[in-house]
Amino acid sequence: MTSLIGNTAAQAAFGAAMQGRSLHHAWLLVGPEGVGKASFARAAALRMLAEGAFPGGLAPGAEVPTGHPTRALVDAGSHPDFKTLARLPKDSDKPDQDLARSITIAQVRSLQPMFATMPSMSARRVVVIDAADDLERGGANALLKNLEEPPAGTIFLLVSHAPGRLLPTIRSRCRLLRFEALAEDQVASVLHGQLPAAAPEDIAALARTADGAPGRALRHAGLDVLGMQRALTTIATSGDPDNRERVKLARALAGKAAAPRYAAFLDLAPSFIARAARARSGPPLKVALDAHAAARDLAGAALGLSLDPQATVFEMAGMVARLR
Repeated sequence: MTSLIGNTAAQAAFGAAMQGRSLHHAWLLVGPEGVGKASFARAAALRMLAEGAFPGGLAPGAEVPTGHPTRALVDAGSHPDFKTLARLPKDSDKPDQDLARSITIAQVRSLQPMFATMPSMSARRVVVIDAADDLERGGANALLKNLEEPPAGTIFLLVSHAPGRLLPTIRSRCRLLRFEALAEDQVASVLHGQLPAAAPEDIAALARTADGAPGRALRHAGLDVLGMQRALTTIATSGDPDNRERVKLARALAGKAAAPRYAAFLDLAPSFIARAARARSGPPLKVALDAHAAARDLAGAALGLSLDPQATVFEMAGMVARLR
């Protein structure tokens, strides 16, 4: 149904449901963050809206082409039968900065005027919620009412990275569509398409550290992941007995200008240790697992508690050094 890479079983299952006589009104797209669930939801919404507006106008399984009227409206954010709910920027004048902690009840209630009328351009409308995990309690309850009594012609696509956080009653009213992590070569293919100017070695480094999630790799693009990966490998291999590599890395990631790289490092270092653990057994495995648990806890506390970046990187690199 789309040109998305990977998760062909999930794509095929939804495509088959679309071709059936009746499409379930609510779908829960679950799986690791960054594997393409939201991209699939948008592509599926576009296909459903295009088919609804122009029956028989698309070849089976084909993407909605550039220049198609439905695509033009969706891309412009002006399609009357398509809505996306996501966390909003805290400051509307700075949309690229911090986002609100949750999708609010007011956002969910803002759908009601649309539900009070029939779809405008066909018999179908689509609502994407990215991610449903971010719904505040009141918003989740408001959404539940819509799922229990779905507005005519409305399809809900709920993206979820942690479905266990959702209300059981929401999960029970959705059909499950499971997405898995991509293989490293599939991640690399996605990155080649999204980062055509990137050097091959940078693509390879991003793919290695993505843990099967292209979205995660894209967040780290341009942050010298290759350099951080090389530094961590040197520390893990040598044990860095004189602390020289740790000090160099800590200094490189300190300071306001290095803040994006520092945040990426906090994400990458625990994963680096986890990958090392997969190749171990016996006592070396326990060392790696203990180091990973400590690194994960430190990474989780570092930003929330505003820990000193230089000291945090030095401590985290010391955990990597235990792998020697």
